[in-house]
Amino acid sequence: MEARDLEEFSLTISFDHTIVAADDKQHSAYFLTALFGLPDPVPAGHFLAVELANGVTLDFAEFPADVEFPPQHYAFLVSEEDFDGIYARILEQRIEHWADPRQSAHGVNRNDGGRGTYFLDPGGHFMEILTRPYGWRP
Repeated sequence: MEARDLEEFSLTISFDHTIVAADDKQHSAYFLTALFGLPDPVPAGHFLAVELANGVTLDFAEFPADVEFPPQHYAFLVSEEDFDGIYARILEQRIEHWADPRQSAHGVNRNDGGRGTYFLDPGGHFMEILTRPYGWRP
């Protein structure tokens, strides 16, 4: 489907939440809120929810040590100002980070006229912050 074909549809579906598997939901959720400068996570049933600006929540769930879960990729579109703050905290905390998802070059990329970097959270998930959407969408 081409972009012009989307004009024919009313896009009324929005993303609400996803479950993020963690060895230690407290550690993983607080890692993300501290790094991103977000409010503390809040209990939501047996989850620990981190709310993002658009109302979407990342619901951290703790899994027993004998349960293996595959690492996931979570990408966050952030403002230039937020990128500066997050990146400063990445550097302060000496969090290893890469300019590419293959982890072949450390640092920041300049894709699509913005900036981006990748790092791992305490649960081993691949996290990405970027200031511009990828070129395939406006």
